Amino acid sequence: MNELQITRVDYLDPQQGKDLVTLLNAYALDPLGGDTPLSDEVKQALPAKLAEVDGANSFIAYVNDQPVGLLNAFMGFSTFNAAPLINIHDVYVAPQARGKGVVDALFAAIEAVAKELNCCKITLEVLEENGVAQSAYKRLGYKGYDLGELGGEALFWQKKLS
Repeated sequence: MNELQITRVDYLDPQQGKDLVTLLNAYALDPLGGDTPLSDEVKQALPAKLAEVDGANSFIAYVNDQPVGLLNAFMGFSTFNAAPLINIHDVYVAPQARGKGVVDALFAAIEAVAKELNCCKITLEVLEENGVAQSAYKRLGYKGYDLGELGGEALFWQKKLS
């Protein structure tokens, strides 16, 4: 792999917005991303909508000026710590760039932001069947949220609203 560059996304920059949508759509098309493309409406609206979200943080990994990786994260708040946190919402690395340090570089970028903002932690969700991602996250120091015998491991649930 040649020159790896991590760029913090300016959502109003047309090229960066296009690259973000291209990478997120590739993730959506992956079986572990839902196997369904983003709608045309989402593709059109996403960069501008993200620009309106306070605490949105996105990073794109480029190799030789080609977009190969994406990390989207959002600010949250830990009530138990009375401190801000960052939740990583999306991580995607193009197949040709996997295993080449892209995830490490993306995570280093968001961790730098988290430290700068005095966050108490970074959270993320990972699919049970995504062993490759789990291995990478463990290597980077992440682990499941587990309260032991008393509460067990946290589960991520959702309820879709129209």
